[in-house]
Amino acid sequence: MSSLMRVKDLHGGYYQRDEVVRGVSFDIHQGEFLGIIGPNGSGKSTVLRLLSRVLPVKRGAVTFQGKDIQEIPLKQFCQNIAFVAQDVFVHFPFTVLEVVLMGRIPHVRRLQRETAQDLSSAEHALSFTDTAQFKDRLIDRLSAGERQRVFIAKALAQEPVLLFLDEPTSHLDIGYQVQVLGLLRRLNREQGLTVVMVVHDLNLASEYCSRLILLDEGTIYTEGTPEEVLTYQNIETVYNTLVVVHKNPGSSKPYVMLVTDGDERTEDRIQTSDDR
Repeated sequence: MSSLMRVKDLHGGYYQRDEVVRGVSFDIHQGEFLGIIGPNGSGKSTVLRLLSRVLPVKRGAVTFQGKDIQEIPLKQFCQNIAFVAQDVFVHFPFTVLEVVLMGRIPHVRRLQRETAQDLSSAEHALSFTDTAQFKDRLIDRLSAGERQRVFIAKALAQEPVLLFLDEPTSHLDIGYQVQVLGLLRRLNREQGLTVVMVVHDLNLASEYCSRLILLDEGTIYTEGTPEEVLTYQNIETVYNTLVVVHKNPGSSKPYVMLVTDGDERTEDRIQTSDDR
């Protein structure tokens, strides 16, 4: 697969912690479904914010289609790359259609109204995400799962080639998790959209992602297929948690199970892992 985005020796963070991410290098391949996993504080969300220009890169290089992302005009950048944040708040009672049409802003000239093409793109995104039936409802009257699908529709209305999502299932029950991730898999397979998402649930990452990057304390611990990354050795080392990894009988993907019996034994194993 060809490289769509290339990350080399990436450093960055926030004002108080300016190097949350240190020396991270990897490629995002055209058409893949990439998952970024790791414990809390490992830098997962920071990586996405650096790649989407929400945060400035302190050191290193990020290129998209061979060009430094800082040198790409913002409007052009937003026409190609969309970002769905973990927590999206709408402070005004916009309708669903109005929210999705906001995704067309990178394609609209200043002071220009939406065109028929913009409405068509928004309606296509609503249809694909199965949210067209409540396009006239207010966004703050929807359930969490419906709202998440609307914001994915807004991102699709941008017509991006690369979609970043920060924990898109974090506030959803299992039914909505399957709906949202199933939608992302359809976008990836049917439309060739490159998807990169941060995800906490290792089993969801295993089922839906073609490749995983495991972060630990701001650096890449390992990367590869779910079978290569989700071993009990990797998980116990990075998460300091005892697990058993089996094959899912339905998909043959790795399935991670927490070991909970015997708290003292668990603490002893964790201490042993820390000493290695």
